[in-house]
Amino acid sequence: ARLAARLSHPHVVAVYDLVEEERQQYLVMEYVEGTNLSGLLRARGPLLPDAAAALIGQAADALAAAHEAGIIHRDVKPSNMLVTEDGQLKLSDFGIARAEADPSLTQTGLVTGSPAYLAPEVASGGSAQDSSDVWSLGASLFHALTGHPPYEVSDNVLGALYRIVHEEPPRVPEPGWLGPVLAATMHRDPAERWPMARVRDFLQLGPDGAGVTLVTDPTAGTVDTEPGHHTQELATVPPVNTGPQPVVPAPTPRARPASQEPSQARSRRRGRGGPVLLGLGLGVLVVLVAFLLGQGRDPGSEETAAPGDGSSTSGEPTAGPTPPTQEELEQFAASYVTTAAGDPPAGFALLTSEFQQQSGGLDGYRSFWGSVREVSSFTPVGADPEAGTVTYEYSYVLRNGTRRTQTIELTLEQQEDGALLVSGGREI
Repeated sequence: ARLAARLSHPHVVAVYDLVEEERQQYLVMEYVEGTNLSGLLRARGPLLPDAAAALIGQAADALAAAHEAGIIHRDVKPSNMLVTEDGQLKLSDFGIARAEADPSLTQTGLVTGSPAYLAPEVASGGSAQDSSDVWSLGASLFHALTGHPPYEVSDNVLGALYRIVHEEPPRVPEPGWLGPVLAATMHRDPAERWPMARVRDFLQLGPDGAGVTLVTDPTAGTVDTEPGHHTQELATVPPVNTGPQPVVPAPTPRARPASQEPSQARSRRRGRGGPVLLGLGLGVLVVLVAFLLGQGRDPGSEETAAPGDGSSTSGEPTAGPTPPTQEELEQFAASYVTTAAGDPPAGFALLTSEFQQQSGGLDGYRSFWGSVREVSSFTPVGADPEAGTVTYEYSYVLRNGTRRTQTIELTLEQQEDGALLVSGGREI
């Protein structure tokens, strides 16, 4: 508490006083109106790269100031990041923070912090350093982009700690321009991690100022972070839209030009995906991969133009939504993979009502996605905007350790508000 009181920073929850009464101690702290980032992600699903960077960048700013003051947080995670309605983030809970000179930091065999976000050296019982906070911040960024922690803990804490210490860190299938900072924060070697100030600068500069060149050639597999710096090997992923996004985004429908009728947009997206029945074994996987297509829409954030609302510059009534492009279909598929793997109920909500029934309801949907531990790779194969189909290859790991790769074609149906829903799917 006294360590936290030493910090005066706009992105740190202020500690005003420590009160002792009847052998009990109470902290007098700043009140923050809002929710924590973990709750925000549960409610809205994964964030787009720009929005995730805007929030995590504020936490990095706070931690850079803490490290400069000689303070190590030791429990950096989304639930300790409070987000206000206007997108301001404040880092809280320095309850297990320690100064760098604190003798307790040199003790080994004592693990402190939340297992899903622990750095390998801390998970193995080593001492926490500035670089340990860097890993935890990277793990929090992973959570923001995927909707789930990098490691599933549940009731098997020892198993999670073993994976953190002995296995290569998981990677986000679709990191966009954040690929370099994810690789540089979640690096097994603490000496190879970026200092927190560099992480902060990278996130705050954004895709244009960070000097990032995305490599989309499947034979390449590297990302150039800055001139003169070494490149870091990453899983090959398609580029994502890095245009301006709201600080706390929820997907919104595209603009609706007056030149297209709603019936045209919807008819293009129906039909090629016939009924797909759920079965056992491979049949279950084929159908449920179709659920990989959604992107965690927040119904409360969508704006639907009223019929006949003459808002176009020509004075004509606004008509149907703009059909999605090939790139948008592929991005939608990648986002849905992440949503379904991290939050099955949210993925189920992105199916049409007919396909929900064909899939055996939410229980049938959970029977597959509840068994998926992580999606390890996603590669778009192609998309047909006219037919409303998208094809991709993806690899995933089941909770029993089984690894599988499939190529899937999904059929999408565009709604009147511009949103896409999965209406069918098949394995190719």
